[in-house]
Amino acid sequence: MTLQPISAADLAIASVLVIINAAISVSLGLRLHKPVLLAAARMVVQLLLVGLLLRYVLESKSPLLTTLVIVAMILAAAREVTVRPKWRLKGWQSYGISTAMVSATSIATVLLALLTAIRPSPWYDAHYAVPLMGIVLGSVLNSASLGLDIFFGGVTASRNIVEGRLALGATRYEALAPYMRNAIRSGLIPVINQMSAAGIITLPGIMSGQILAGVDAVDAAKYQILLMFILAGGSGLAATGSVYLAAKAVTDERHRLRCDRLRN
Repeated sequence: MTLQPISAADLAIASVLVIINAAISVSLGLRLHKPVLLAAARMVVQLLLVGLLLRYVLESKSPLLTTLVIVAMILAAAREVTVRPKWRLKGWQSYGISTAMVSATSIATVLLALLTAIRPSPWYDAHYAVPLMGIVLGSVLNSASLGLDIFFGGVTASRNIVEGRLALGATRYEALAPYMRNAIRSGLIPVINQMSAAGIITLPGIMSGQILAGVDAVDAAKYQILLMFILAGGSGLAATGSVYLAAKAVTDERHRLRCDRLRN
């Protein structure tokens, strides 16, 4: 089985669905028609440009180009983790935490998959490394940004409670423990929902793509299971690591809460 090529006319027909959304927004006064149309246009341009770039990278089979693409993806994801939370650390600390956790967790989980289960030849083959990194980064980004958002929001809203615990002799991690647990739990909810819904409510992307490409359905399911395990591991590590580093950054060595290090 081979995939049928999609023409510009096919895309134009499908875009009618987006236009319908914009029309609904206008008719109901939702004021979302401009964002919907702009988002759709931006998505088309971005995906076509990425497609052209990846075509060149895949054809070149260059480990250097593959590495540069992955580094760019990691930096973009780290920036998103930094700017999404309502509260974040002043200066470059937020970027440091985001970059460290996003890069460490995504690279570790992707390398584990490439070197053990998938085993392409060569192991850095861009056909495998780049798409896998993109999928993992999406999950890691959501978990880390959710964790940081919930943690910083909880700490600022309960500042007096945290400072009271610290005044009674609690260490910074003891005083912040409820907010850290809540933040990590929130960061894991999306990937838990993904695993719960996979196969019953939805057919995830990798499995659907492989079936469309003619791969046996059971083999496609195995690949999807592997991917979900990788996403779960990466998400858990990213949420936990980000929150622990944030807890350390928002306190000092004398176990004092330093909300002055945060900005809205």
